[in-house]
Amino acid sequence: MFISISTTGTAERPATDLGFLLHKHPDKVQRFSTSHGEAHVFYPEATAETCTVALLLDVDPIALVRKGRGKGRGGSPDFSLAQYVNDRSYAASSLLAVALRTVFRTAMKGVCETRPGLADQPMPLRISLPAVPASGAGESGGAALVGRLFEPLGWQVAAEAILLDEAFPEWGESRYVRVELSATARLADALQQLYVLLPVLDGSKHYWVAPDEVDKLLDAGEGWLAEHPELNLIIRRYLARRWALARTAMERLELARLAEADDREAEELDNAVDDENTGESADGREAAESEAGAEGTADRKRTSLAVQRREAILAALRETGAARILDLGCGQGELVGALLKDTRVTEVLGVDVSTRALSAAARKLRFERMPERQSSRVRLAQGALTYTDARLKGYDAAVLSEVIEHLDLPRLPALEYAVFGAARPGAVVVTTPNVEYNVRWETLPAGHVRHADHRFEWDRAQFLAWAQRVADTYGYGVTVRPVGPYDEEVGAPTQLALFRLGAAGAEPDAATEADTTAPAVIATPTTAASAATTTTPGAATTATPTTAATTTTTTEGSVTR
Repeated sequence: MFISISTTGTAERPATDLGFLLHKHPDKVQRFSTSHGEAHVFYPEATAETCTVALLLDVDPIALVRKGRGKGRGGSPDFSLAQYVNDRSYAASSLLAVALRTVFRTAMKGVCETRPGLADQPMPLRISLPAVPASGAGESGGAALVGRLFEPLGWQVAAEAILLDEAFPEWGESRYVRVELSATARLADALQQLYVLLPVLDGSKHYWVAPDEVDKLLDAGEGWLAEHPELNLIIRRYLARRWALARTAMERLELARLAEADDREAEELDNAVDDENTGESADGREAAESEAGAEGTADRKRTSLAVQRREAILAALRETGAARILDLGCGQGELVGALLKDTRVTEVLGVDVSTRALSAAARKLRFERMPERQSSRVRLAQGALTYTDARLKGYDAAVLSEVIEHLDLPRLPALEYAVFGAARPGAVVVTTPNVEYNVRWETLPAGHVRHADHRFEWDRAQFLAWAQRVADTYGYGVTVRPVGPYDEEVGAPTQLALFRLGAAGAEPDAATEADTTAPAVIATPTTAASAATTTTPGAATTATPTTAATTTTTTEGSVTR
């Protein structure tokens, strides 16, 4: 199989600069070993005005059979006829893509040490491919497919179908096309696009598609793949229709998009699951600390804080009678699983920005083994809660369990609008740590928050003031309640707010053994002036934290509100 890349130049910028970019001298013929044969690189012409480099891949049919995929899933259609009589030596395919990566690896990275800055400059390019398989495989193939893939990237495409036999034109066209691409572009970009799109055109790969192919796809597609109008087709065909890998690629692209929109690194968003293989979330550690660190409870058998919090959320949702529920920031799906056990719940949508958390949730919920009736009630979706999302509209209730404290304070209003203003469910349940209770953790150093990713932790006054402000702004009534063992001096470890659209806050359930001295605080929509101060039985008088003097110290530093 054969490919040539040509460019033009001037005396000031000679076309032979192509040799510097490719790290291959125009006066030499070079040979390279690849996994399926030998690649030969040579220059049919090399002048200041015009320079052409050619790559000829001499495929070893024995190596192809030994290392190829044969008749397996996604294998080449030619192998259904014979292993040794096929088009692999002549038609550009994934084999040529592998050869490009092997021979021009440094050029694909955009590195040219001998001519700094040269790799960043666009240059006129013409790429010729005498024979490219453009199989439809249930989709539109042929020359039209070539145009759909390359034209959105700025290439001028000349694609001509090759007849089955020129002596008998009535036999029609083959699945091969003769392709010529022209554009002014960076050479590295052109090579990366060819590396991805040649296997896509062929519709098959001639080696096993392992999970690391996702990394190769996203690396080569950086800067152009996410915005391509044929994104789904490219991912599906590049990954040989391995749906699990395609789903992983889509999730990682979405995470990268959200991270770019937030001007953050993707790793900062994809942090809902610990790197250690312990399967323990931040909530799990918090729960363990609750049992070990709370004073005065050693003589009583207690459930963990995480379980108490989940039970409090479920109780609040039962009050509302919600049947269609959003779990926003669903993490590893503990609450989703609990909601599915309630037959009154007809639909649960779990949303999280972390792809690792969603994958862990799918495993924990055993999606693959879930009965059809059960699976029809639940969905998991990736999304950022600081952006409006049409998928979140029309639900009876939403839950934000231990979520808001993971946001930078300047971004909190965006979440408020996205949930309370745009999605606007009938009820919203919010839980967050009570920073006053942190002094009761024996293992938590003074002045530290409970988890390294917490951007802030509020005391009872600050949480109540926030809840009242949000309720007033968006037309909700709100009830604020303690969750967990109640301490007369510092309150409970977790605080919960139940917002109900257009209604005053409802009375709480009968108090449990853990919180018999901690009545709920009921806040109805009020004016800003009347919301400034509220007295709570069993708690200190609270004030809205709006002055510059109000400061909470965390491991990230001091945040002034």
